[in-house]
Amino acid sequence: MTPAPVQPSLTTQRLEALSDGVIAIAATLLVLDLGQLQPGRGESVFDAVVDEWPSMLAYLFSFTVIGLIWVAHHAMFERISSVDRPLLFLNLGLLMVVGFIPWPTSVLADFLGEGGIDASWATALYSLTMTVIGLLFMGMWWHLARHPEHTIDSVTEGQLRRSLKFSLVSPVVYGLTIPLAFVSPYLCLLVYAALSVYFARGPSARALLGARENVGMDRTDAPAFAADGAGPTPGGDSPAASVDEPGGSVEGEEPGTLGE
Repeated sequence: MTPAPVQPSLTTQRLEALSDGVIAIAATLLVLDLGQLQPGRGESVFDAVVDEWPSMLAYLFSFTVIGLIWVAHHAMFERISSVDRPLLFLNLGLLMVVGFIPWPTSVLADFLGEGGIDASWATALYSLTMTVIGLLFMGMWWHLARHPEHTIDSVTEGQLRRSLKFSLVSPVVYGLTIPLAFVSPYLCLLVYAALSVYFARGPSARALLGARENVGMDRTDAPAFAADGAGPTPGGDSPAASVDEPGGSVEGEEPGTLGE
């Protein structure tokens, strides 16, 4: 009986290199919107800086979001040993929207201080961008939950399911801020700040401990541990991914030799 052909899988190195580059460029482009400071006649530099508060605030929020996206992405791929075409395209979609972040950030900076309906539309655009990022991260976790063979042995199916569950936080909460933007854009800013704190303080240590204890256990028998959530980002540092663990490995190699 002829065995079924095995579909070749890809390592994560080139994907991670491309992702790091796009994320770094997106974070760098944010500062361009700050522009040159041009005090008016009789206006001090301090007053001119204060007048630029919408740009400063938008920069702060977006840089924080991009940083958390990078942490979540890095944590996820530290637990992935191989990728397939669907995961590659999901990741490309994520990078496309991450690269788009500087534009809604610029729109938010231009109209937030003016108030009115324009400020609401600008905030809704920003919320929509973050919602799409959250959906793409959720799609990646959904794909990994269906194909756990792409993760390293210490990751259990239970952990992947919990990662998928926690990844709902980002698209749901950011999605709710779209209509909220037409009630008060400033309330949306408070939600953005709360989400950043939530994703930044996730229980990474417990997730790491759980992954270490699961080494040598069957994927379906090991217990599921707490996840960090989705990351603004959207994706979140999940129990199936920790920045402190070495990268995945391919068959015939020792763990930690790939994706570092």
